[in-house]
Amino acid sequence: MLGHHYTHTFLETAVASVNAGCNLELSYGMKNNVFMHIPQALAMGNITLQMLRDRVRPLFYTRMRLGEFDPPDMNPYSALDLSVVQSPEHRNLSLEAAVKSFVLLKNIRATLPLRARDLPGQRLAVVGPFADNPRVLFGDYAPVPDPQYIYTPRRGLETLGANVSFAAGCGEPRCQRYSRAQVVGAAGAADVVVVCLGTGVDVETEAKDRSDLSLPGHQLELLQDAVQ
Repeated sequence: MLGHHYTHTFLETAVASVNAGCNLELSYGMKNNVFMHIPQALAMGNITLQMLRDRVRPLFYTRMRLGEFDPPDMNPYSALDLSVVQSPEHRNLSLEAAVKSFVLLKNIRATLPLRARDLPGQRLAVVGPFADNPRVLFGDYAPVPDPQYIYTPRRGLETLGANVSFAAGCGEPRCQRYSRAQVVGAAGAADVVVVCLGTGVDVETEAKDRSDLSLPGHQLELLQDAVQ
């Protein structure tokens, strides 16, 4: 709120936030947090002790429901590890969620879906800065994933038995340095071309907005070369 000029000080921000019902502050890395000014606001009478109790109660109720205050042997979550998180059931559910999240804008001549049974013997080219770079596949506020569980488009297609060639064209999403020869060489020899483009946290995150929706750098040129 301070950054948007709704308030002028952290004290004003704390008062406005608590009065509006906010009970949790996200201020990673800040030594002087907004909610550290709550005692001063309370002493000045800008907020009441009852209001503070009302804000804190659901936080601790949730923490108790999660078992944070129980002995570890009473908390079922304590026994969970990657073998559970990466179980076949959970991986299949993640795959189902990913499949159902796709948005298909066009499907000229019924090109999609690519069926695994039709791919052996076909030549696939996977091109673009997002084709085989695990680091750029996650957005803002994402966890740091274990690389062994990340399937890039290239890695995923290679599991289907197709003859897959790869060309990044440019090494990062900003695509300032572009190798047209790489892309043309891979796409020209393929039966099917998968072009992987986008932005990623290198280009846009919270507090790093863009003035338009254009593809960064030479990415549009990369796409046009692949189509040709």
